Amino acid sequence: MSWPMGRLAVDLHRDGWTVMPGAIDPAIIRDLEDDLSPRFVATPMSRGAFYGERTKRFGALLSRSRLVSGLVMHPTVLGIADIVLSPWCDRIALNLTQAIEIHPGALPQLPHRDQDMWPGPKGGMEYLVNVMWPLTPFTRANGGTRLWTGSHLDQNNPVLPEENSVVPSLYPGDALIFLGSTLHGGGGNVSVNPRRGIVISYCLGWLKPFELQWLVYPPQVARNFSPELAGLVGYAQHRPNLGNVEGQCPSILLRENVPDNRPAIDALRPDQAEAAGMFVRSQQGAAG
Repeated sequence: MSWPMGRLAVDLHRDGWTVMPGAIDPAIIRDLEDDLSPRFVATPMSRGAFYGERTKRFGALLSRSRLVSGLVMHPTVLGIADIVLSPWCDRIALNLTQAIEIHPGALPQLPHRDQDMWPGPKGGMEYLVNVMWPLTPFTRANGGTRLWTGSHLDQNNPVLPEENSVVPSLYPGDALIFLGSTLHGGGGNVSVNPRRGIVISYCLGWLKPFELQWLVYPPQVARNFSPELAGLVGYAQHRPNLGNVEGQCPSILLRENVPDNRPAIDALRPDQAEAAGMFVRSQQGAAG
């Protein structure tokens, strides 16, 4: 199935969220849930009012199931994330992969905007894009994600009336996409069964991610990723020269044999490379 990326991006900018029904084969989601079920069972309940003490959470999902990479690298999702974020960065980055299980008796989560984890100015740019992939159906009764439509347009209101929230009905295979500036929160679970889902988010490539990707996926793990996925989790520089390892792209650490001594190599945007080259040539001319 193909999705009109432009329309989805328009909906996202207008409402702060949108849904891609049938974004991936539900059979893949069933197999993914089977892969993660032992970890759900073994993971203790979270601690703290924000994470929720009737909620289980765990990350590092790319190491927990080979199927997660298909969600992270979903071409339409990546395209939308790039449309939203690329005006403010040279490349986007993976911010988080997290599995969430909201148990019966869980209270609604504090409404929040995920971008507020970074203390930069708000309202002029987007910091991240979230994607919620349900492993079980999402309803208001079982703790489906609450969203406040249009809340990204006026970010001065930290809390909005609960009755104004919307809970999209979602099924395994669907994808709920929402902005980091959109007020949202997990719902309270008044049903008899847990609600399971996966949230994957993408951020501006120059930000420190919520989940420290380089520690979660060290070189011995990331060298098994595709070059595109490895770059998304942080084994790529953000021009100019940000996130380097001794002056080189961190992807060098994914080689079998990493040279002990290596030169620093510029990683500049074309305009910066041109300006630097012109300056050097002017100095050479003056010296000559």
